[in-house]
Amino acid sequence: MYNNRKSFIIKIFVILCLIYIAVHVLFSSGEPVIRELQQSGRSLAGLDGQNVDAVALMQDAAIQLTTSNASRVPQPREQLAEVKPSEAPPALKPEPTVEEKVKLITNCLDRPTVPKTQQRGDYWVLYNYVRAERTFKCEETVTYTTHADFSFMDNLVPLLERWRGPISIALHAPGTDFPKTLESIAHLRDCTSALVRELVTFHIYFSTKHVPKEVPKHTKVFEEPYNCSLTPPYLNVSSDQMYKAQKKLLYPVNVGRNVAREMAQTHYILPSDIELYPSPNISTKFLEMVATNVGPLLSKNPKVYVLHIFEVSANSQVPETKTMLKEMLMNGTALPFHKKLCPGCHNIPKAKEWQLAPETQGLHIFHVGKRNGRFIHWEPIFIGTHNDPLYDERLSWEGKSDKMTQGYALCVLNYDFMILDNAFLVHKPGIKVYKKDAKRAMLAGKTNQLIKKIIFPELKVLYGVRKGCAV
Repeated sequence: MYNNRKSFIIKIFVILCLIYIAVHVLFSSGEPVIRELQQSGRSLAGLDGQNVDAVALMQDAAIQLTTSNASRVPQPREQLAEVKPSEAPPALKPEPTVEEKVKLITNCLDRPTVPKTQQRGDYWVLYNYVRAERTFKCEETVTYTTHADFSFMDNLVPLLERWRGPISIALHAPGTDFPKTLESIAHLRDCTSALVRELVTFHIYFSTKHVPKEVPKHTKVFEEPYNCSLTPPYLNVSSDQMYKAQKKLLYPVNVGRNVAREMAQTHYILPSDIELYPSPNISTKFLEMVATNVGPLLSKNPKVYVLHIFEVSANSQVPETKTMLKEMLMNGTALPFHKKLCPGCHNIPKAKEWQLAPETQGLHIFHVGKRNGRFIHWEPIFIGTHNDPLYDERLSWEGKSDKMTQGYALCVLNYDFMILDNAFLVHKPGIKVYKKDAKRAMLAGKTNQLIKKIIFPELKVLYGVRKGCAV
């Protein structure tokens, strides 16, 4: 009897020791094991049977021990003090980049470059027919969008070397102008600046009545390298040699403008003409300005950012900076754009003050103008967005007034014209003078009647009216 009782007491003592060891193991290592399993997404079922039983045993013992002893276990003062989340030291966040700020301000969406063939009114359009090798996010830069036929493509490299950013260009190529347009693109990509391949995306369009005999698929268009010993078609070409001239076709300038603009990947775009060369580094300075989001930039009105335009004499160098431009204005080798052709068309508010103001670092808003009063027929060229009204595609280059209808829409919608202080455009060297052209004058008269009788009544219905706004 005595021996049995002694054996029973020893067994009880051993069991108590095992429970104590189990509880100790739980608090030293068991709980982190369970927590690690929970955080890593694993369940206890992933353990083998023995481990599950051991852990379960440790949990039960811990619960019982904690419940019975919680009131008797003294806690250090440091552990009794509650640490509030608000009292934790704040984490240092890195300063957002310019691009991140622009993305936040504009809430823009990326736009993929997908090749496609579609009808657009009376035209077939090969969108993204020859794509640039580099792609861009919507907030990353500004896209220069433009239009041309192959005879103007000698301007692409000098334009690109100053812009050094994405260019979206729509080329009018009806009939036999199409193969010459392809040859011109091939020469530019294979035989000139590497920037052409990297940054320029080409779209091609032509009338449904003047479809080329053969149009290769975009994947087959340049299967062999171009022979760079050949003279490219765009050099020394006469307009009389072109299919467009032989068939007496008008140049559908606004179809090209809209196609190039709509295909731009970035939120901000500069719709311009291929012969207008920008002052260097506009994109970077512009986005840095937008990212500040202060002053006139906070206006609730829709807004565009206007660039002054100039022309220089035929043998002059295109100025790189505003300081150089001011010197040329002083000595007469530079003039405001179309001063001898149509001074009212590009008469910018505060133009004299802008020319007198010294060049400064970066880019800022020099003045906020409106298209009314003395500037009621103003044709500004500006950095805008995909939200701005498009150009009326019934208007041609020969008929003039091709941007007036868009100007009216901008006026009625109460756009602010933010004039930039240190950015400008310069036309390809050679000052234009007025030349009488009876045929173009006749076409301009017809265009004015089209605008007055058909387009303007439509604009009043679609956009409304505002005092001081006119086509």
